[in-house]
Amino acid sequence: MKILFYGTASYDKDSFTRELADYPTIQIDFIESNLTPMTAALARGYDSVCAFVNADVGAMTLEILAGFGVKLILMRCAGYDVVNVPVATDLGIHVTRVPAYSPEAIAEHAMGLALCANRRIHKGYLRVRENDFSLSGLVGETLFGKTAGIVGTGRIGAALCRICKGFGMTVLGADLYPNQRLVDEEHVVDEYVKYDELYRRSDLISLHAFLNDESRHMINDESIAQMKDGVIFVNTGRGGLVDTQALIRGILSGKIGAAGLDVYDEESPNVYQNRAGEVIDSVTARLCSFPNVVMTSHQAFFTHEALAQIARVTLDNAQALANGTDFVERSVVC
Repeated sequence: MKILFYGTASYDKDSFTRELADYPTIQIDFIESNLTPMTAALARGYDSVCAFVNADVGAMTLEILAGFGVKLILMRCAGYDVVNVPVATDLGIHVTRVPAYSPEAIAEHAMGLALCANRRIHKGYLRVRENDFSLSGLVGETLFGKTAGIVGTGRIGAALCRICKGFGMTVLGADLYPNQRLVDEEHVVDEYVKYDELYRRSDLISLHAFLNDESRHMINDESIAQMKDGVIFVNTGRGGLVDTQALIRGILSGKIGAAGLDVYDEESPNVYQNRAGEVIDSVTARLCSFPNVVMTSHQAFFTHEALAQIARVTLDNAQALANGTDFVERSVVC
């Protein structure tokens, strides 16, 4: 089994190389280039390619890969919205993912963003570095006794529910498929409600829903208007869940009192790129100009434990194709 690993960063190579000792029949070649229609031809002679959330695995890329005999696309992430799954299916290419590599890490990051944005920790840190010890403009809200609204209560959302309960918060859940066990057995969700009711009642709202045609821009002018004034808003899910211009309007109006963002809709050119030497006219700069907004770049998953799990599940799926056995449970998307 030969795998061409696209978009390699140093931590990718380190984590996968450590795990490779347990997979003697797998060979990986690492390249820095991302997977796009322009680079797909590099996969000539390989059985599989490995890509991440910032790849372009559309119809053209897939057709080129199929022409070179690639039979498996290993997405080393939970999301696969960058893959044209129907085309992959038609071409006979399997697509796998890593469905739950680090729910706790992402949930912890979500709460970290909420705390940082709410208490203006990032601004306070910068002030102290400049010997400015004033507190004006840094006041936040106490989370104890407040209501958290978790949109999407899968593994990540459930992990955040547990964290919010630890903070002494009332927790509301909204999900197309509610997990009643979180209410009846774990007691970390107080009740499931409709999205509109969650928006109205929550002091903290965190997004962990899947991105599809129905959920795209579920956070928009209408939904933001239903929220409490000064709500704390967090998105570590998918950027496309939020209409960024509506979010900016909500921040300017004061409807959104603090925002923590690890993803946003217009992020694609920036993800994992060092653009420090460029002048960028983008919504990134606009969002970063607000004192009550904290942004990171797809960092929520980024722990040693998560990287090891991503490597193991990805390599297990590659080994399964080579051996003709079943893929890792629930990791196949076509």
